[in-house]
Amino acid sequence: MNGGFEYLDIVFLAVIAGFIGFRLWSVLGQRTGEEQSRDPFKRPVPAPEERAPLAPRVPADAGAAAVSGVNLTEIRLADRSFEAEQFIAGARFAYEMIVHAFAKGDEEALKPLVAPDVLAGFHKAIADRTAAGHDFEHNLVKLKGATIEKGVMKGRTAEVTVRFVAEGIMVTRDAAGAVIDGHPNAVREMIDVWTFARDTRSRDPNWLLVATSAGA
Repeated sequence: MNGGFEYLDIVFLAVIAGFIGFRLWSVLGQRTGEEQSRDPFKRPVPAPEERAPLAPRVPADAGAAAVSGVNLTEIRLADRSFEAEQFIAGARFAYEMIVHAFAKGDEEALKPLVAPDVLAGFHKAIADRTAAGHDFEHNLVKLKGATIEKGVMKGRTAEVTVRFVAEGIMVTRDAAGAVIDGHPNAVREMIDVWTFARDTRSRDPNWLLVATSAGA
């Protein structure tokens, strides 16, 4: 008789355990992918298509036309992640940052953007104007266009040359504040041909400015 009660007790406990297990599964087991983390310091990882791009999006006036007619096959084979339009967007962004940093004499801002020998050239120009007591202003009014002129592989290093066309105001003043070059109200067109490089074996996605020249 007692054995019968013990058997019923076991069945009853099993039913309760099963019910509790079902309730836990209904709360924790049915994940839809939309649950928020309960850790206030842990931010959810966005889906791949929602991740922010490594470079700014391509502006409306810097589309596929900026890279048409240039053979970039070698670079694409060496770096499967290379996208010409996205590269152009990043190059435009880098151009604006470098121009602004050079005008301000901000070498710390230049360091992660340019190669050591280019930085050395910028350093000399900044040091020379500082020693002369000159103040240089370069206000970039508009970056009209950026076009890839060529792309080559040198070993495992990819090099892409970009032609920038911009409008800006450049003024140099002496220690007394008198204008010795340029005009504070004159907007002039500027053409720069810059070459960017990146080691395709590196995990670092950033490109460095390795050469500059004035375009015609």
